[in-house]
Amino acid sequence: MNEQRAKGMLGFAVRAREACFGDDACRKMIESGKCGIILLDEETGPNTRKKYEELCGKAGITLAILPPGLMEEATGRSNRVAALRKGAFAEQMTACL
Repeated sequence: MNEQRAKGMLGFAVRAREACFGDDACRKMIESGKCGIILLDEETGPNTRKKYEELCGKAGITLAILPPGLMEEATGRSNRVAALRKGAFAEQMTACL
């Protein structure tokens, strides 16, 4: 994984309003069919990880586990889960993993 590139892509996605954070917002994006990739912090609890593995598996969405703290460094937010909308940012994030 190219961590610098992942940080940059995540930061750009936030500025472009192509990302959402938090459990509720991410689940809604998955259920609406607009989600391209789900990003989880490595320190996310096992129950949350299992829940997103199941959700992503059913919806056919890529699930990426990011190194601890990478999401917070890139976005300035302390959330453990993020979703990127389908499109160029999600594709680029998938490519750098």
